[in-house]
Formats: sequence, C-alpha cells, structure tokens
Amino acid sequence: MALVEATTERIVAAEPERVYDALADYAGTRARLLPEQYSEYEVREGGTGAGTVVHWKLQATSKRVRDCLLDVTAPAARQLVETDRNSTLVTTWTVSPSGAGASKVVAATRWQGATGVGGFFERTFAPKGLNRIYDEILAALAAEVEGGAPTA
Repeated sequence: MALVEATTERIVAAEPERVYDALADYAGTRARLLPEQYSEYEVREGGTGAGTVVHWKLQATSKRVRDCLLDVTAPAARQLVETDRNSTLVTTWTVSPSGAGASKVVAATRWQGATGVGGFFERTFAPKGLNRIYDEILAALAAEVEGGAPTA
C-alpha cells in the first residue's frame, strides 16, 4: 500500500486560541462547518477536544463513502489529531499564529491507499478532492470566527 496525503491551509483573521476552540468544539461549532459531503454526524463521547469520539460518513465521490469513527487527541498545543478506527485515515489540524490577530490553520490527512492502477488514481485524484472539501470547511471556519462573536 502507498501512503496518500492531502494538505490544505488557510489564514484566518482571528486569534489562534479562538480558532482552535472552534475546531475543538465537536459538540457545537464543528457540525456547522461541515459541507454536504458529510452525513450522520454524531458525537459519541466527550465533545470538546481530546477524548472526543465522533462519527460521520464522508462521501468524497459519487461512488465512495467512508464510514468514519474517529478518536480525537491533542498531542501538542493547538493541535487536534483525528484517528479513524475503521481505516488508516488520520487527520491533523494545526493552528498557529500568523501575524497580529491572525492564525494559520493546516489540515493534513494521510492514509494507506490502494496499490496498482487503482492506487495510482487514488494518489492522483483523492488529495485534490479532499482538499476541495477542506477548503469548504476552512472557509466556514473563517466565517464562524472572524465575526468577533464568541463561538458556541
């Protein structure tokens, strides 16, 4: 199997702590950020940051639906790692300062992909599709936190 990776980033006009708190709020904010490719979103344990267990289905293409049950950890300051119990999928969200009153948010996902011709197409096209989905999430995150009102 070959490692497949997708990374997306965005500068958000909000303090890093505010951005991180919104990302870590699986019981509230996170559900509002998800685009139409996500369904059956459910917090099963916890709800804020490390210790959260969350479920969703991700329909990356018309034929591919991934059923995800994710354990959330926070191995470093302003970092969340979502590890799927059902596959090798791991997504790391990292928030860092980016100038006065701004943050850089990076979403990096990796998984063990298929081999052969199918693996070639997966390595070629899956990261682009996943990056488009993450672009939507990061745009929604920016809209959520840049307004100045506290996150829910």
